[in-house]
Amino acid sequence: MSTRFPRGSTAYTKDGRTYTVEDAADGIVYCTASNGAETEFPDSMLMTEAEWAAGTKGRPKREVSYARLSQARHFLPGSETLDAAGAEKMLSRADRFSPGLIDFAAVTVATRILAEHKDDDLAGQLSIRKCRAIFDAAPAAVRARLLAELLGAKADALVSAAALGDNLLNAMVTKGLEMHAAAYDEFQDRPRN
Repeated sequence: MSTRFPRGSTAYTKDGRTYTVEDAADGIVYCTASNGAETEFPDSMLMTEAEWAAGTKGRPKREVSYARLSQARHFLPGSETLDAAGAEKMLSRADRFSPGLIDFAAVTVATRILAEHKDDDLAGQLSIRKCRAIFDAAPAAVRARLLAELLGAKADALVSAAALGDNLLNAMVTKGLEMHAAAYDEFQDRPRN
């Protein structure tokens, strides 16, 4: 195995895409993308983390790849077995109680995806409108799970709360947003681009 790309390290393509190294042999680096897809590259087409960091000075400004964001594991259906209609109802009501909540959730998820790929520096470029479009394209159960994770709640409990009435759901949303109060307030002042 190549010592330049040890197993588990991050490899960078020239356009800034990141891959996790699974193996390297005979000049070929076998990688896994963030969405789980396996791929391989000639060693010469990849850079190590140190090489990438050293070479980014003077490079053209990188931009957010919304296509990559939309393919992240976060938006894949998981083991949740939530009622789609109930999840939609909960999402709609939660956004009504805290205007901009779903936009905030969409941007927060996108920011977390960028951080996982060591692209934190691109978070300031995120478009609320584009993040929301990616979020809205996911199945209702996935969106309910993502919102529940943000609020520190269980997705099935949030969906059930929406069926029981506004007060319980409003209380859960309010309680969940307490841990994000500063970020949520700051987010509310951002232009909706």
